[in-house]
Amino acid sequence: MSNKNSTFRKTMTINFGKVIMDFSTCKIMGILNLTPDSFFDGGKFSSIDRAIKQTERMLLGGADIIDIGAVSTRPGAFQITEREELDRLLPVLKKLIKYFPEIIISIDTYRSKVAKICIEEGASCINDISGGQFDNEMFKTIAHYDIPYVLMHIYGTPENMQKHPISNDIIKTVSSFFTENIKRLNSLGLNKIILDPGFGFGKTLECNYKLLHNLKKISSDNYPILTGISRKSMINKILNTNPEEALNGTTILHTIALLNGTNILRVHDVKEAKQAIDIVSYYTNINHNSSLCID
Repeated sequence: MSNKNSTFRKTMTINFGKVIMDFSTCKIMGILNLTPDSFFDGGKFSSIDRAIKQTERMLLGGADIIDIGAVSTRPGAFQITEREELDRLLPVLKKLIKYFPEIIISIDTYRSKVAKICIEEGASCINDISGGQFDNEMFKTIAHYDIPYVLMHIYGTPENMQKHPISNDIIKTVSSFFTENIKRLNSLGLNKIILDPGFGFGKTLECNYKLLHNLKKISSDNYPILTGISRKSMINKILNTNPEEALNGTTILHTIALLNGTNILRVHDVKEAKQAIDIVSYYTNINHNSSLCID
C-alpha cells in the first residue's frame, strides 16, 4: 500500500482542488435539482435565477458541497439524452462558478462525457449513482482528472430498481461492491473516493435500515461515507407521509446516520441538517469528555 493511501486512511481528508476537506467532522452536500420530475423538488430550480438563489441559501445555511443533478433518478424515471443533460447543467454550472468563486460543485451524472465537460468547466467532484456500471469510461475519466468521486451502489436501473429489489445479504453485497470497485479505481491511480450505499436504489425497506445501522461495516479502508436519505420513501413508508411532509423524519434519520458514523449528509434542507450535525457533535463531545461534567 502506498504512502498516499496510508495518509488518506489515517486523516480521512480529500483534496477538492479549492479546499482540502476533513471528514472527521460531518460535511453537508446540498442538492440542487435542475430536473422537472425529481421526486421532491422537480422544476423548482430549473431557471438560472432560482438556481442561484437556492445555492446561496444552501451555502449560507452551511453547505460544504453543492450537488447539481439534471437527470431524475427517482424510481421509475426514464433517461434523457446526453445533450439535454448538458443543456440543463452547463448554464447553471457556469453562473454558479461566476457568482460563487470558492464554491465546491459536484455533478450528479453517470455519463463520462458529461463528467468530462463539467470538470473542464470547473466542477470539483462527480457523484455517480451507477458506481461506474452505466458507462465503462467513467472510472478512466475520473482517474484522468484525479478529482473526488462518489461511488454509489445501485441494483438495477432507475427504471426497474424497485421492481425486484435486493432483499437479503445487503451488507455483504454492498461491501463486496465497494471493495471490488475501490481496487479498480486504485489501480487507475484514484484514491479520492467517497462511498454511498445507495439508499432506495434497488433495496427493500428493511435493507435500507440495515444499511443505516451498519454504515461503519461497509466503510472499506475507512473511506468517507455519504448518506443520501433526504425525504425518501424509507421515511414515508413508515410514517405514511409524502416527500413534502418528510422533513421531521429526515432529521430523525440524519441523527441516526450521524451516530452511526456518516461523514457526509446529502440533503434538500441544509439548515436543518446543520442543526442535527451541531447537536450530535455536542452530544458526542460531551459524552467523550464526561469527566468534565459535575453531577
